[in-house]
Amino acid sequence: VKTSANGYWLTEKQADEILKMPLQNLAGLEQEKVFSEFREILGEISRTKTILASPELLMKEISDELKELREQYGKKDERRTQILESELNITDEDLIEREDVVVTISREGYAKQQVVNEYRAQNRGGKGKTATTHKTDDFVSQMFSANTHDTLLCFTNLGKVYWTKVYCLERAGRTARGKPLVNVIPSLSSDEKVTAVLPMQKEAGKYLFMATRKGLVKKCDVENFSRPRSNGLKAIILRDGDELVNVGFTSGQSDIVLVSNFGRLVRFDETKVRASGRASMGVRGIRLGEDQSVISMIRLEPENSESTALLVSDDGFGKRTDVSQFPRKGRGVQGVMVLPANKRGQTEMIGALLVEDGDEVMLITDAGTLIRTEVSGISKFSRIAAGVTLIKMHEDQTLVGVATVRDGDASSSDDEDANEAVDAADSEGTR
Repeated sequence: VKTSANGYWLTEKQADEILKMPLQNLAGLEQEKVFSEFREILGEISRTKTILASPELLMKEISDELKELREQYGKKDERRTQILESELNITDEDLIEREDVVVTISREGYAKQQVVNEYRAQNRGGKGKTATTHKTDDFVSQMFSANTHDTLLCFTNLGKVYWTKVYCLERAGRTARGKPLVNVIPSLSSDEKVTAVLPMQKEAGKYLFMATRKGLVKKCDVENFSRPRSNGLKAIILRDGDELVNVGFTSGQSDIVLVSNFGRLVRFDETKVRASGRASMGVRGIRLGEDQSVISMIRLEPENSESTALLVSDDGFGKRTDVSQFPRKGRGVQGVMVLPANKRGQTEMIGALLVEDGDEVMLITDAGTLIRTEVSGISKFSRIAAGVTLIKMHEDQTLVGVATVRDGDASSSDDEDANEAVDAADSEGTR
């Protein structure tokens, strides 16, 4: 809108607002007052632009305004909440779900964890499921249930113990191999090998019992291993050339059975060995001759009184014998003969296991051949009997290992080999 008299421009909205004003307000408007307000607005615009263009002036303006608000309202209104300086001690472990899992460890040192529900219950006679897939010369040798927050004690051949948590193991599928324990325990030296992995659980046992290759034994209170160290600790002091063979939990009322490579066995009451601290060497468990060594340690609880032991020699012979035939002797003696040499000459024992009728065992030769067979197919003999052929081998081959198989799967080839082993035992008879 433009007036012909003074040339002022008015927008349509401005004109509408003026027309809406009462007549008395229009009459009271003073030209000087309007110009004064206009100049003040222009000055404020210039000031605010200057402030916005300078970070220092902007921060000062904000500070001044906050101080004004504090002076105006802060002293009149006391704070209704209290500010406390506290830190929440939340670790990565607190964020990991607690759940029950199955831990499997292979003969070659591969370990993994998997959820329990992957092992679906089956009716009697079911084929089972493959627990893991390994190299041809590897298999699952240890399997136990645990919670993801349980602590694992990992004992090595050098007498050291390392701590790790179950959740540190790889969560893998049913047929996966897992990862080597050396990846879980980076502090392991190049010449160290994990010989036993034990879960620390309330029902595990009161003591830890150890046996070395040179016949020493040691008993420690479990509480001595309740404080983990990142670099591990010495669990037992070893002499030169000696190494830790086996470790297990005991109740304090167990019987200990030590077996030598010369086929001798000694059984004694656990109470014959006093509990000692970590920084000790142990005491003599079995008296060994030259070139003799301990190959196995069996822990017998009262509920094992009707169990049998599988005794195996390096020429492929073996037998099952009731543990009740193992006489209880004093600690530190030579023991009794349990697996005499065969007719072809001297042999050495390579393993002794506590087994049940429903178990399966794996036999390993130095050529990498594995034979899996059911324990129930191996005949029982007295303590002084020689045994039967468990596996057919070439003359230049020897048996180097035997272990209880902890998974529930057997391939068809394994079944055929197992049947051959049983047939061989039936055909050759006792030696």
